Order: sequence, then C-alpha cells, then structure tokens
Amino acid sequence: MATKVHMEALSPTMEEGQIVKWVKAEGDEVSSGDILAEIETDKATMELVARGDGILRAVLLDAGDTAPVGAVIGVIAEADEDIDDLVGDAGGAEAATADSAGAPADSDGAVSDGAESGADGPAEHTPEPDNSKSDRDMEAPAATGSGRVKASPLARRLAEEAGIDLSAVSGSGPGGRIVKADVEEAAASPPAPAAPLAAAATPNTQPTAREVSRPTPPPAVWSDAGATEGFEDVKVSQMRKTIARRLTESLSPVPHFFLTIEVDMARVMEARKSVNAAVEKDGDRVSVNDFVLRATGAALRKHPACNAAWHDDTIRRFDHVHVGVAVAVEDGLITPVIRHADRKGLVQISREVKELAGRAREKRLKPEEYTGSTFSISNLGMFGIREFTAIINPPEAGILAVGAIEEIPVVVDGELAVRPRMRVTMSCDHRVIDGATGAQFLQTLRAMLEEPAAILI
Repeated sequence: MATKVHMEALSPTMEEGQIVKWVKAEGDEVSSGDILAEIETDKATMELVARGDGILRAVLLDAGDTAPVGAVIGVIAEADEDIDDLVGDAGGAEAATADSAGAPADSDGAVSDGAESGADGPAEHTPEPDNSKSDRDMEAPAATGSGRVKASPLARRLAEEAGIDLSAVSGSGPGGRIVKADVEEAAASPPAPAAPLAAAATPNTQPTAREVSRPTPPPAVWSDAGATEGFEDVKVSQMRKTIARRLTESLSPVPHFFLTIEVDMARVMEARKSVNAAVEKDGDRVSVNDFVLRATGAALRKHPACNAAWHDDTIRRFDHVHVGVAVAVEDGLITPVIRHADRKGLVQISREVKELAGRAREKRLKPEEYTGSTFSISNLGMFGIREFTAIINPPEAGILAVGAIEEIPVVVDGELAVRPRMRVTMSCDHRVIDGATGAQFLQTLRAMLEEPAAILI
C-alpha cells in the first residue's frame, strides 16, 4: 500500500520546512526508518525518516523549496502500484502553497485547496508517461484536465524568472510533472522561429527591420556616481522567519522595561585564572560568561519571581532553573538551554555551553536542547559592545544583556582606581516582574559576581 511522505513537524514551533537535500532519490528502495531527506526547520537541520517500505516513487518538493507542515512531499509505493491519484492530489496542493506557506491542512495532513486541488471532488487522474519514449520532445505538456499545469514549486519559480510558459514545456516527472531540469532545458533551447508577419495591403510590401525588431527597452536608471542602481534579494531562512515572527510577537504585546547595573569584575577575573590553572590539565577552560551563567542560575533560585512566565490570567513560577544562552549562527541566533544551571559547577557549565554552541552552529541541536528555558542570557561583550538591551524570548519574563569588561577609573574607598567593570541590563516583562523585584534580583547577581565564593553558598 502506498505511503505518503509528509512534511513533519520536526520542532515544537515548526510551521513549515525547507528541503536541504534528498538523501534518497526517486527509484531508490526504502525501509521504514530510513533517512529520506534533510529538512531545515526554524531552529536546526533535522532528518526526515520513512514511515513505510517500498520504493520512493515520487519526489514532489525540490531541494531548496519549502512546504507547510502536513503537506505531501513524496510517495513511497511498490514498483507496480498506481500512484497517479496521490501525485495528482499532492500536485494540486503544491500549486496552492508554492507562494504561501500558511494554507490549512486537511484531515489527512495534505494542504487543502478547494479552488484548484479538487479537494471537494474526485482526484485528478494523469496517465503514466510512456517510458518507452526516449525523446522528451514527444511527451505531452504537463497539463491536467482542468487546464492547470503540474509543476514543482521550484520549476514554477524558475519559469517565471526566465519568462517561460509552462504550458509549452514537457514534463519528465511523475505523471508528466514539470521539474527543475525541464525548465532549465527549455531555457537553454533556442526559441522557435517567429510566425511570418501578415503581408501589408500594398502588394510586394515587406515589413522593415525596424517594424519586426523588439521594442526598445526603457533606459537604465543611473545614480549620481554614474553606475546603475541595483539590489539583491536574499532568501530568508526558516530560522530568520521564526526570529522575525517571535520577536515581533514579543516586543509588540510584552511591556518591556530595562534595568542596568555595573559590576566590578576584579574578583571574577582572579577566580577565573585560579580555576583555569586547576582544570587546564584536563583540557577544560572556563570563560567569564560561564561565571555569569552560574551566578544567574543561583540568583534565580533566590528570586523565583524572576524565574517565571506570564500565562493569561496566571503567573507561572518554575521549580527548575533552565537558562538559555544566545548563540550567534549563520542565519541568526538560537538559545541552547543549560538545564538546572543553579545546580551545576563552572566546569560542567563550560563543557555544556561549548558542546551545545558547536552543534547549534552546525544546526544539529535536538528540540529538547533549545526549548524549555525559564530565563535567558545574551552576551555581546566579546564584540566590544559596552551596553545594550535584549528582547525577551516569550514566554520567559526576563533576559540579561551582558556587555564587555572595560578597565575604567572609579572611586574605591574614597580613592581613584582603575577597575574592570561590566554593565548588565535586564529586560523585564512588567506583567510578571516589577521594578523593585528586578532590582533585587540584580543586587543579588552583582553580589555573587563581585564575590564569586557566594555562588557556592
């Protein structure tokens, strides 16, 4: 029995996925559990596995294309099994979602399109192509009975960019479906000769060269510098789409306010040297950020009102302290989570941060490794940023923005001295955290950083 390959929800917040590459190709034998493709979600690149046995008879989404969760992107079936109806149904849904990833899914998981896909009527039936024909010019164009051309989203986009009429292109995909290679071949082929112009009313009068030439294109727009103006549209990744959506959701409805403190980091710098001298023989090395993370976990344990989230008509205070650490990656940022940060030592925190950050940059994090944080930290100190504010990651109620450590002149015990100072700004959700509550938390955090031994108390 044929098995539909759906775009699965491979992360808790995934709404659509993008094919990075197909590990299996059309015609390959597959078994349940085999890796079919690599899918870029909103957070990482995940593996899509087969849910049935047989042959991958149809690949309905090209590498680089996206589809909403639930959409049919392939078909697994036996070699002699008729899959025309499945391919036809999926093709109709694809056409509807090629330009919009938000279409609703029907009960079978395929994207519904009542206007074109025939969701309310019988599925379209496209005859199997005659495999005995080797000349692709002999194949019929991939039009369905309703006149709609069957083509992959990538093929449609390429055809539109090249100005190619898909109704005149022969499809080599399943059921005559037009794929990327068909459009590329059509673009590379010389155009058909133009039909002869009708003779003018005067006998023996031929059109002049000017009359049959193409219209003169509009003049280019020139800048003051004498060069043509232009731009580049950069395709948005699934991660960047999610960042844009979630931060908009955060900044708009969440009432942010900000509290800033300045911390004397002299004791932390001394403690870091001592700790590294003791652990470097084992290949470990702790950073200033590891101290900040450990102190934040301990301070949240003492101030549970800041380790909380807004839930409609309740405030949820967590018994556990899971701290998210913002990590910059190629397409944006992601926050791997250090679970039970209040219970772990510096070396263990350091190891986990390095391991998670490395896999985050490779897009290999598991969903449980970047979800479930109760508070977050963003550190831009290594870039020389002295002070900044961060946007809260819902549903959390707070995030710390950590700046660079600078040697600055300050007054200590009535005398001028140069000390290493660091600014920390806390973004607070005012629905959960009041000004005094946030200030008390920051007082505790500063005390722990200015006397690192307090972290262990």
